[in-house]
Parts: sequence; C-alpha cells; structure tokens
Amino acid sequence: ATAAQHAGLGADAVRQLRHIGVSSAGPFEQRDGQLAVLAPNMCGGIRNDDGLPNDWTHIPLAAVLRERFDVIHITNDCVAGLHGERAFGAAQQQPNSIYVTWSTGIGFGLCVDGHILLGKHGNAGHAGHMLMSELSDALCGCGNRGDLEGMIAGHNFSHRIGRPLAEVFAAARAGNNEALALVHDAARIFGRALYNLTAILDTQCILVGGSVWRQNQDLLQPLVQAQVSSRYPALTAGVTVQGAALDELVTDMGALAMVMPTEWRDDWRARRPWE
Repeated sequence: ATAAQHAGLGADAVRQLRHIGVSSAGPFEQRDGQLAVLAPNMCGGIRNDDGLPNDWTHIPLAAVLRERFDVIHITNDCVAGLHGERAFGAAQQQPNSIYVTWSTGIGFGLCVDGHILLGKHGNAGHAGHMLMSELSDALCGCGNRGDLEGMIAGHNFSHRIGRPLAEVFAAARAGNNEALALVHDAARIFGRALYNLTAILDTQCILVGGSVWRQNQDLLQPLVQAQVSSRYPALTAGVTVQGAALDELVTDMGALAMVMPTEWRDDWRARRPWE
C-alpha cells in the first residue's frame, strides 16, 4: 500500500489491492494452518520475564492479514531479500546463492539449484543462531550464548565491547590497532560462518546487506572474502562475497517480487523504478 501511494495511487485504488507480500522477522510457526510469528523480542510469554508488557506466545500475522487480503505471501525478511536479489539484483543468474543481513540481527536466505529453501515452518536460513563458540558468553536475544548473532550482530557486538560500532569502525579507518583488531575479529567470525554455509550448500554467490555491512563494506568485504577464499579451494574457488545490489530496499523489493505478476518483471528490470 505504501508503494502504491508513492506511485500516486489514491486511497480508493490502494483499498483495491488484494495481494500482499510480507517480509517479516521470525521465527515462524504454523498455527491452525496459518503462519504466526514467535519472536522472543516481541512476545513476552516466550521470554517469561518482565522485559515486555504482554504475555503473548505468538503473533497471528497471517490470520490478521486474511481479514483484508485475498492472496498473502509471508516470508522471513532475509528470504525476502534473496527473492529481491534474484528478481532484480545481483543474483538473477545465480541459482546457488545466499543473501545475508548483518545488522541488529544476522539472518540468511538460502537458494540451492534455483530453489529458495523454506523448511517445515519457513525458518530455513536462521543461521545467525549457529553456535560459533562454546566458550563465549555473548548473549543472543534467542537465549543462546556464543551464537553468530550474539557475538557480532550490531547491538550485541556493541554491548559486548562496550563501545558504539560507528566509533570502532571510524577508529579502525584511522589506524587504531585496538579497533582494527576488533574489526578483524568480527570479520573472521562472520567469514567463518559464510565458509561453513559454502561448504554445506556448495554455493557460488554471497550477497550481504544490513546496516553494519552497508556502512562498513570498504573495511569488511576484503577481510570476509579472504576468510571464505582461504579455505578448501575445491569448495571455495570462485565464490564471491559482495554487497547486495538493492541496498536498503532489498527486503521490500523481495516482498513485492513474491506477489508481482511475472510478466511485469522484465519491464521493471529495464526501467528500475525503485531507483
């Protein structure tokens, strides 16, 4: 609806929209045949503490949307990002590709042999919760300690080192050795996770978005690429790590791509109206 309004459509035209694509944080669960969100940072009944002013155990996202729309496609925001890059970005010719966001959280969309992976509840790609160190006390919002998101996602990383990330990256650019060590350590952890997925999925193209990456790609990209390329050449030769072409619009474009008529795509690719 927001896109329709930006395109100059009036309120009546917006009300006529009957299809919706949704890019949402997860995790999800099928409840009574409809997708619900079970996010511990929103559902107080899951966390079982006083941090949230509700006792929700889930959010019935699909059930609410069905009151308004005829066709609903809901997916994890990182899976949506992969849909966007495959439709309009840098993964159009890449049947074996990964989209990953490095932001407040870390999540993935995974495509193998041209098929985007979903899983039993639509949670495929929650690799931000892969355990990276049993010795780390870095706490993730999911409750894990030592998982990828707990160690280097934006808020968690900043909290762990006790400094704003913008300050750390600025100091690293200025040549501060302590800041450079922190950046190299984060890139090592992130790159190791990407290597693990490369080895598991035999992927070819890794596209990265999210605020931590977008604001610091100049520093991070060569470090992360080296972490992937320096391991097991039979699996990593030719694998590229690069920024997502659609930048901050990647998940929005993915949500749109899920419901856009396929006959519109060539015209959109030619005109690039999102620019």
